[in-house]
Amino acid sequence: MTSVELKMNSRQLIRANMPKLILVGLVYIVVTAFISELQFRLPAPVGIYQQLRLGQITIEQFYNSFRTYGLLLSLMLGLMLPAVSIGYKNYCLKIVRKQDGDYKDLLFGLGMFTKVISLSVVITVIVMFWSLLFFIPGIIAYYKYRQAYYILLDDPSKGIIHCIYESRHIMNGKKIELFLVDLSFLSWYILNTLVLSFVIPVFPIVSIWLTPYYGLTQATYYNNLLKEIAV
Repeated sequence: MTSVELKMNSRQLIRANMPKLILVGLVYIVVTAFISELQFRLPAPVGIYQQLRLGQITIEQFYNSFRTYGLLLSLMLGLMLPAVSIGYKNYCLKIVRKQDGDYKDLLFGLGMFTKVISLSVVITVIVMFWSLLFFIPGIIAYYKYRQAYYILLDDPSKGIIHCIYESRHIMNGKKIELFLVDLSFLSWYILNTLVLSFVIPVFPIVSIWLTPYYGLTQATYYNNLLKEIAV
């Protein structure tokens, strides 16, 4: 499927699964926004460590800040985001496969929390490593391992390294194709940013449509990859 066909299919799925699809997406948006807002209001660990390194605070003040401002809570909140994100991927994949998706699917990632977080950390480290060499290798690595989360969803018994290697295999020769699919959503993300910044900053009106639109397109792309391999 081309990006045009993928997006057309996603629009049909949205219309066929209204209004529940939009409501589940809204719950996902609210939860992730709430977690992100809590993180934003807690001091960044990097800032505290920087102050300690520069001698601006003592060891005792550092530990007091750690306890007072809840940096550990900030870290835990950050770890929650991949688990919630993979839950929404699970929901979208069910809709693409004509299965019954529900709100509880958003909690799916919590059932394999350790594995999801480990996969997220490993992929992040790999992408960061390649990004240190140059910008382009980092982008290539990012697309190379994009399907690892879906692979884990399809078979939670697989190890994270297995998911990473399998993603690399099925994305062989497909990275530019998926990049172009993402690029086709650029105008939507620009519009979303503009609306949130200048029009309705407290209500994600564009995200309500964009979140399921993009999520279903990505899930459909993965599902099509599996069909191509099976042929």
